[in-house]
Amino acid sequence: MTMNTEELIKEKVNKAISELYGVNAGKDIIQIQATRKEFEGDLTAVIFPLVKYSKKTPEITGEEVGSYIKEHSSEIASFNVVKGFLNIKLSGRYWYNIFKEIYGNEDFGQAKPTGKNIMVEFSSPNTNKPLHLGHIRNNLLGWSLSKLLEANGHNVIKVNLVNDRGIHICKSMIAWLREAKGETPETTGIKGDHLVGKYYVAFNDEYKKEVDELVAKGIPKEDAEKNAPIMREAQSMLVKWEKGDKEVRDLWSTMNSWVYKGFDLTYKRLGIKFDRVYYESQTYLLGKALVKIGLEKGVFFEKEDGSVWCDLTSDGLDEKLLLRSDGTSVYITQDLGTAHQRFSEYNLDEHIYVVGNEQNYHFQVLKLILKKLGFSWADSIYHLSYGMVELPEGKMKSREGTVVDADDLIENMVNTAKETSLELGKLENMSKEEQENLFEILGLGALKYFIIKVDPKKTMLFDPKESIDFNGNTGPFIQYTHARIKSILRKAIEYKFVPGLNDVDFNEKEIEIIKLLTLFPDRIKQGGEELSPALIANYCYDLAKEFNQYYHEVSVLKEDDSKVRDQRLALISKIATVLSKGMKILGITLPERM
Repeated sequence: MTMNTEELIKEKVNKAISELYGVNAGKDIIQIQATRKEFEGDLTAVIFPLVKYSKKTPEITGEEVGSYIKEHSSEIASFNVVKGFLNIKLSGRYWYNIFKEIYGNEDFGQAKPTGKNIMVEFSSPNTNKPLHLGHIRNNLLGWSLSKLLEANGHNVIKVNLVNDRGIHICKSMIAWLREAKGETPETTGIKGDHLVGKYYVAFNDEYKKEVDELVAKGIPKEDAEKNAPIMREAQSMLVKWEKGDKEVRDLWSTMNSWVYKGFDLTYKRLGIKFDRVYYESQTYLLGKALVKIGLEKGVFFEKEDGSVWCDLTSDGLDEKLLLRSDGTSVYITQDLGTAHQRFSEYNLDEHIYVVGNEQNYHFQVLKLILKKLGFSWADSIYHLSYGMVELPEGKMKSREGTVVDADDLIENMVNTAKETSLELGKLENMSKEEQENLFEILGLGALKYFIIKVDPKKTMLFDPKESIDFNGNTGPFIQYTHARIKSILRKAIEYKFVPGLNDVDFNEKEIEIIKLLTLFPDRIKQGGEELSPALIANYCYDLAKEFNQYYHEVSVLKEDDSKVRDQRLALISKIATVLSKGMKILGITLPERM
């Protein structure tokens, strides 16, 4: 718990030990935990470590300590002892003062600035195809983690490294030259990344056909794959690109510009912005200088064919290629170079890469090589390794056409939100424009929440239908809860009711809500430490659920006692504020009305 509740109890118990037994045990020995649900109390002090001071049984020690703190502390309402556990119930007055502190704190949940610079790299798409469901998880994790770290008081730099060079984009270019007849996003009305993706698929179709033809002529499959005319054409184009051929570079620039425009539209709809975008075409040479340094230091070695390697066998790994025999760099070379550049440029305290768990080995190697090169900041590199997204029908596979396109999915989610809302009739007197805006908010809220609520490390199953449900642990449930509170507060204004604190003790249900509110800064801190926005998502769900139970049991607007009523309005307005802050971290908009 925050607001020093735990510290307060430790202090009281320590004072009791000192006064009763003449020993200063020190707060560190006193263990405090949340009281188990089957017992009465808010917090529990573990008595077993204290019997060495009392020289009495745990039960008698618990009774004596409990009696002392009850007698000498206005904050303690009652206590009970179960074996070696002292369950302490705090007074209504104590919880009133806690809420008073929360209510008056506009920055509640926002940590003070730490001065730490943290870079988060996420998204990292290839320019040969549109974004898909896997990219959506990456983007949403990257964005919500960045916002969570900002809530922890850090300065966060959000970056994207676009993979805009290499054989993949050459494949799309070759197919476009062969088949497109000059078509563009403008002439076709097709979004730029989708158009380029169409030719990537066309390349693979033609490639497969050519390989099959060669195999039918008796050429071994491995040779056929290497020698298929369209593949040789793509490889020849890559060589030309590396040499700076004007014609190839111009086409590459044109087709990539289509893709960037397409990506930007998807990012905009997801509400994602970057502080800096890096392009692989500009960074792929960065690591070569480090390779040279590594060779001079004897950290790397050169093989007879001129290729450069790092021997990691003594670290339980294998030999890692850094430069090919023709002098061209590989992914790891680039990552070494960009890491060095970024730490120098931004004076980083930490660098977090949001990349799927299939790259675990890559980041293990990256960190190890940087250490061997003598960079002390290598230990400040973290890989947020997230699990893959699966569909109810199984894994996504691009070659089998089971990849879920990001734009199609977003559109589908918005349409599902529309259908569900119309079925439920949740559109009280809204204009057409307001309705369309609400469907967008609900559809994207459902998508984002469903993905973020799962621990990043876990593989997740994405079910669009389940995600849009207005009941259960979903985005729309929390959105609906917020809209409900806002509706109550609007009616309060109509009746000229003024939310505020009126020195009235809260009831048990209200105290439970206040306890939950006090946990918000803790969840932000814990989420930042564990790099898990899922903790914030599930906290918001718990708070929304608690409000709905409360509202079912307690009258707010119809409460006869005006002091109690206005204080309840103050309580629910704070719930709405905390929900809004929590969901904002996740990039989710909460509607004012539904």
